[in-house]
Amino acid sequence: MINDALSTAEGKMKKTVDVLRKDLVSIRAGRANPAILEKVTVDYYNTPTPINQLATVSVPEPRMLIIQPWDKSVIKDIEKAIMKSDLGLTPSNDGNVIRLAIPQLTAERRAEIVKTVKKKAEEARVAVRNVRRELIDDIKEMEKQKTISEDESKKGQEKAQKLTDKYIKEIDEILEKKEKEIMEV
Repeated sequence: MINDALSTAEGKMKKTVDVLRKDLVSIRAGRANPAILEKVTVDYYNTPTPINQLATVSVPEPRMLIIQPWDKSVIKDIEKAIMKSDLGLTPSNDGNVIRLAIPQLTAERRAEIVKTVKKKAEEARVAVRNVRRELIDDIKEMEKQKTISEDESKKGQEKAQKLTDKYIKEIDEILEKKEKEIMEV
């Protein structure tokens, strides 16, 4: 019973870390990364469609993204969608491809981005701790209903804490890596 609860909780914690990873990938760190376009959608035949489903996105150099649409008629729509997005990038279009120059980040912009990243990491930590709290409540409830012994309850709670520590550490490592990437000039 405890093992079921533990594996369910671990699944939730793992998902929290995965969501954090995905969120941080889309944060611009001064280096070209096709993932920054993942949340940008283009109105393609009245359907919001991600850019990566309409075009090939490549990184020819560290500060440049090239978007090559498969259907040339959608190039203006892609350009508009990028302009409307909160990326703060200005696309240049030559009729065949769209070039996105990724500007060097200023020191204060880097600090803002780091603050945002830290906030997202803290939200992930809180989510992991909430999962731990629910798990410990479940374990205490099992003990109260006499489906497990007091010793099993204590062991279960220790395992819950170890699991939490493992995922909090993983979140901290992800944060540290992203912070380093952002502050790198």
